[in-house]
Amino acid sequence: MQIGLCAARSIFAAVVVATPWIAQAADKAKAGDSAQLARGSYLVRIGGCNDCHTPGYTATGGQIPQAQWLTGDKLGWRGPWGTTYAANLRTYMQNLTEAQWLKAARALQTRPPMPWFSVRQMSDADLRAIYAFTRHLGAAGEPAPAYVPPEKEPPPPFVLFPAPPK
Repeated sequence: MQIGLCAARSIFAAVVVATPWIAQAADKAKAGDSAQLARGSYLVRIGGCNDCHTPGYTATGGQIPQAQWLTGDKLGWRGPWGTTYAANLRTYMQNLTEAQWLKAARALQTRPPMPWFSVRQMSDADLRAIYAFTRHLGAAGEPAPAYVPPEKEPPPPFVLFPAPPK
């Protein structure tokens, strides 16, 4: 398909005129993405996500490289509920859209010691920031071990919780 010289000049002129606005919009989007990623990183740190979902994070006083954050852990949390493991959030989030994450976070109810009730109370903006940051990190690590029912002995290492008071 051919276009006339006049039409080609008009298209060229439109592109030249629009280029600064397009660049400005792209810069604003990057700044917004940066702010959201920084917010997500902050929330992951102060929300305690790394405490369980990043191996060695608590023991090193948080001195784990960000490249290793949220990869799940093989440390079990054993109590009357059985033994649970902190999931690999990096691989989990890669399989979800933002809308699916928001829906999952709002309906979250897991076994201890995960504070699912705190996640459910986060704002949509905070959940979106955590999602964006975790997705930004990319998939890494291996899946966490599977849940072990209370009547079975888990392999070490695990933390033993006492039964709650009656």
